[in-house]
Amino acid sequence: MVEVFSGRTLLNKEGDLVDPEQALRNKVVGLYFSAGWCPPCRDFTPLLCDFYTELVDESEPPAQFEIVFISSDKCTEDMVEYYHDMHGDWLALPWTDPYKHELKKRYNITALPKLVIVKENGQVITDKGRKQIRDQGLACFRSWLEVAEIFQNFKG
Repeated sequence: MVEVFSGRTLLNKEGDLVDPEQALRNKVVGLYFSAGWCPPCRDFTPLLCDFYTELVDESEPPAQFEIVFISSDKCTEDMVEYYHDMHGDWLALPWTDPYKHELKKRYNITALPKLVIVKENGQVITDKGRKQIRDQGLACFRSWLEVAEIFQNFKG
């Protein structure tokens, strides 16, 4: 993840700036492309909140998982309102950061919502995170970890 967000700053829900290198180190990361104006996004976000809460906030030890919200809202105010009202206690790329366009292109985002699960270095584990959470619940996280470990072993 260091490479993906290198030189960038993320936000937490309190509006504090967060160093992605520290926040995402050794974690499986969900890149959540979403927007408040999108009905399917507003439908899936509460499910993602429950998933995240069970995995990170209620697990002991917390799962090595983090979400970064990449907004497609129409303005900063819309993003902040959607982020605060519906999202879990995860991170976000600032709406004003034009890097969101590069991320959408890199991960081939053509529709919302999209949850792309990546390794720490940005390598895709699956681009079907939303479907897997809906179909498998918490069990999908174990398979994401296994894929991440396989990638790690073949790193060379």
